[in-house]
Amino acid sequence: MSGDPWGRVDETGTVYVRTADGEQVVGSWQAGSPDEALAYFERKYEGLKVEIGLLEKRVKTTDLSAKDAQAAIDHLREQVVAHHAVGDLAALGVRLDKLVELVETRREERKAQRAKQSDEARRAKEDLVTEAEELAASDQWRSAGERLRALVDIWKGLPRLDRKSDDELWHRFSHARSAFSKRRKQHFAQLDAQREDARKTKERLVTEAEALSGSTDWGTTAARYRELMADWKAAGRAQREHEDDLWNRFRGAQDVFFAARGSVFAERDAEQSENLKLKEELAEEAEKLLPVTDLKASRAAFRTLNERWEAIGHVPRDARPKIEGRMQAVERALQEAEETEWRRSNPEARARAAGLTGQLQSAVDKLRGQIDTARGQGNTARAEKLERELEGRQALLDQALKGLHEFGG
Repeated sequence: MSGDPWGRVDETGTVYVRTADGEQVVGSWQAGSPDEALAYFERKYEGLKVEIGLLEKRVKTTDLSAKDAQAAIDHLREQVVAHHAVGDLAALGVRLDKLVELVETRREERKAQRAKQSDEARRAKEDLVTEAEELAASDQWRSAGERLRALVDIWKGLPRLDRKSDDELWHRFSHARSAFSKRRKQHFAQLDAQREDARKTKERLVTEAEALSGSTDWGTTAARYRELMADWKAAGRAQREHEDDLWNRFRGAQDVFFAARGSVFAERDAEQSENLKLKEELAEEAEKLLPVTDLKASRAAFRTLNERWEAIGHVPRDARPKIEGRMQAVERALQEAEETEWRRSNPEARARAAGLTGQLQSAVDKLRGQIDTARGQGNTARAEKLERELEGRQALLDQALKGLHEFGG
């Protein structure tokens, strides 16, 4: 007889396990000692413990289905209930009961997860439908078309919903794509028609441009080429296979004309550059007349220089303001000298200036006398008031004296 707390072997070789309901027969052992019998059935108990432990781990750490987990639990429970092992069978039963609870919890969690994933898939597909319906109205044909194709790939990667919901959303999604495709097809059909019109228009423009390429009416023809270029831009693009050829012909005709005009203008520019050098020499001579010391001689000299100036001809357009401004500056200086001389020799103006100066001098002398009187009487306030008035009259007098000096007075 062994002292194992969970089992014993009687004299007949029958092995028993102790349970809450009393001893239960485990089996019979005739081949060896009682200790060997207990050890054998204890190993079977340990084997059940290991199997239950492995099942617990699988339930906790893998995606073992609830159905398969429950089948495994039932299989192990049958072995525990059959009492074919020696050990704490009740403890194994408790572990199996907890494992059933865990499997049920995992089942509910997976159910909730599937519901959540379904909701997320629904929202994702609804978002795809909304975006597709917005893109259906877009005129960004390339980017919108590429995005719609990308949305199809995203849709294929999402889980299916219930048939009714999935079919309804797919119908809206497909309708949006079809509407976009229809609009795009109409747009490009219209664009092809417009490009054909543009081709015909540009062929007419090329014909006229080529006819004008030999013209020597430089101004009128250049203006017409500008008009033709504006018409060309307004016509829009022709088909790709025609556009480059038409443009090369159009541009080539213009190049012939403008090359000929450029050659003529180059000769003219050379002449005008030479004219500019001559006018710069005259401007230097004119500037030497300043400052004016002999008005009559300076005016006569400037008149001669101006006659030579007018005989020279045009200078380059961009140089014209500067060179003409130099001559105009000399002419203004001569005019100012004439005006100054006139004022100096004008007796009426000189008399008015002298009269004004005399009046101001009398007023200043009078104020000075009044100031002396006020101070002699101790009237400081009146004296200060009269002094301020004196300052103003004195300033006017100084200015009048300066003007009189200009008249030689």
